[in-house]
Parts: sequence; C-alpha cells; structure tokens
Amino acid sequence: MKRGIVIIVALGMAVLLVVPSAFAADNLAAKLQSVLSQGTETRFWQFSADEVHEMIAAKKKDFVIVDVRPNPAEYAEGHIPGAIAIPTQDMFNPESLKKLPKNKKVILVCVTGQIQNLPIIGLRMLGYDAYTMAFGYAAWAKGYRGGQKMQEAIQNAAAKNYPLQK
Repeated sequence: MKRGIVIIVALGMAVLLVVPSAFAADNLAAKLQSVLSQGTETRFWQFSADEVHEMIAAKKKDFVIVDVRPNPAEYAEGHIPGAIAIPTQDMFNPESLKKLPKNKKVILVCVTGQIQNLPIIGLRMLGYDAYTMAFGYAAWAKGYRGGQKMQEAIQNAAAKNYPLQK
C-alpha cells in the first residue's frame, strides 16, 4: 500500500513537470513565429552598409553597432567606428546583455553576414530593437577576407554547376 502511494505521488509529480514544459514549448514556438512573421515587413531587420555609414556620418545617437565576430582578435584588428565587441557565442550572457540598450537600434555585424543572424530572433524576443548589417564586414571593408570567402564560394558554385530542382 505504502509503495503504491509512493508510485502514485511520483507519477503525479512527473505529470506536473512534463505538462507545463509541453505548454512552454508551444508558447515559445508561438513567440518565435510572432517575431518571424514580422520579418518581411522590415527586410528581416537588415540595414545596408550604406545605411549604417549614413547613420554614423549623420552622428545619429539612436543605434549601437555590435561586432559579433567570434574571435575578439578580429575586433582589435579593425572595426566599424563606435562598435562594441560581443562575440556571438557570448551574446546572451547577462553581462553582455547589460551592454545592449533597449532604447536604441542594436545592429549586429560579423564577417559575411551569416552568424550575426543567429542571435537576432532571440534579441527581438527579449525586447531589443535588433538588426543586422547585410553581408557583414564583407560589405564594409575593402578587400576584407569575408568578401574574398564569398567570392570563392560563388566561383566554386559556378565551377561545380550544382543541380537545381524546379
């Protein structure tokens, strides 16, 4: 009898732990969908390098540029004027989030514009007005290795002529 009660209590506890997490997953998916569904209205939260340059030249104060390249040495080698460095892999650390203002546009920039897209949805879900700069530093710095890597990928695709399905 005592063993039966223990089993029933254990099953009850398991249900109490599993059911809320199932609802939490559905709620999280709904929040993600809500953010993503707004993307087409805003060019998926992207600024061009020209737009970022114009904001800097106009001395606007309503934005911050965040260099999210994973290797901090790259920031030290050169970055967009006024940018702060928070590597992508550290973006959601509490100390990193404290550096991001919620009352300004947060513009993420990486090497080629790929990994800067990883934290964008999470930041938007947390209430940040987050954006990326299209094509990252490849669109900003003349001769930057990111642009060279993109050219290599384009040339490789042209040489291989990978199939497309229609």
